[in-house]
Amino acid sequence: MAPDTAPLIEPSSLPKDGDHIPVLDVGPYFAGESGAQEKLAGELRHSLENIGFYYLTGHDVPLTLIEETFDASKRFHAQPLEDKISLRANEHNVGYMPVNSSVSRASQVEKARKPNLVEAFFLKRDMPADHPDVLSNKRYRCMNQWPAETAVPGFRETAVTYMNALESVCVRMLQVYALALDLPKDFFDKPFDDPQFTLRLSHYPPADVGDADQYGLAPHTDSSFLTMLAQADLPGLSIKMPSGNWVEVPVIKGALVVNSGDLMRRWTNHRFLSTPHRAINRNPGADRYAIPFFFDASIDYSMECLPSCSSPENPPKYEPITYMDYMLWFTRKNYDHVRSKDGTEAIDPGVPKSQSAQD
Repeated sequence: MAPDTAPLIEPSSLPKDGDHIPVLDVGPYFAGESGAQEKLAGELRHSLENIGFYYLTGHDVPLTLIEETFDASKRFHAQPLEDKISLRANEHNVGYMPVNSSVSRASQVEKARKPNLVEAFFLKRDMPADHPDVLSNKRYRCMNQWPAETAVPGFRETAVTYMNALESVCVRMLQVYALALDLPKDFFDKPFDDPQFTLRLSHYPPADVGDADQYGLAPHTDSSFLTMLAQADLPGLSIKMPSGNWVEVPVIKGALVVNSGDLMRRWTNHRFLSTPHRAINRNPGADRYAIPFFFDASIDYSMECLPSCSSPENPPKYEPITYMDYMLWFTRKNYDHVRSKDGTEAIDPGVPKSQSAQD
């Protein structure tokens, strides 16, 4: 029988060889220590060229804020279903998605046979009503849907504070990513001058309420440039290591689990991995919650193969693409609420079908 909570692991106790996730301490870099940025860039390069995941410790996102965000998610999902359905997700993929209404059709890892045993609430940047993109109904640039303050007190304030904190960490990491890719450290300033992000507040019911062969979230790769995941106490996330083994991700209290996604893999011409992972709630009778934060370039920036990631012997594998065009395909493919509104699926934009470090 699975334990009620995952063991809390100290970074120093993790294995140094074999199937393990590297631990990167961002503290010295954030503190401005000499040489820390370059050292971190080297560690990041190794992590994303060989594993595709890493733990980020030493960041400045308060543990209390992480805990408050988990609590806000639990209180949201504890509402009556009719209250959540009133905020049903729209074509911008903002709002509530009920259990069994997503299928991982975009996955190149495993053909999804059943819907995912998960419900989720999606939020993006909190856009004002008079923003030009809101007024023109630009895709993925809408206002958020919010539960009533009386129904979930403090929810909006907590969620916005958390999204701002995670965005701040991601933006400061961009220089490290640039150096890891042998680019000038300010290379990503323009591509991310108004970054896209999505916070997904997920609730995985106890596995015994679903089918025996049903995933909480089927094996897949993320669509994002990068994903940051604050860890809950209950286990459930597994990643497919380069060896082919599925390894459950140990919990390091307060650490962020970070991975690169398919847009990163495309942009780097397969230099960085987009590693398969899955979620299964094997905790008997327990509800599991997750709060992944997906971070991406500005919506209309054309991501063409990075200059350090191609050569005459290794030409670009993909045509340039924007976040907008990639997500039109991804959200229509995976989410019933988007596909039902759009009516058709977008053309395959060129999806990485291999996560091998040798490809």
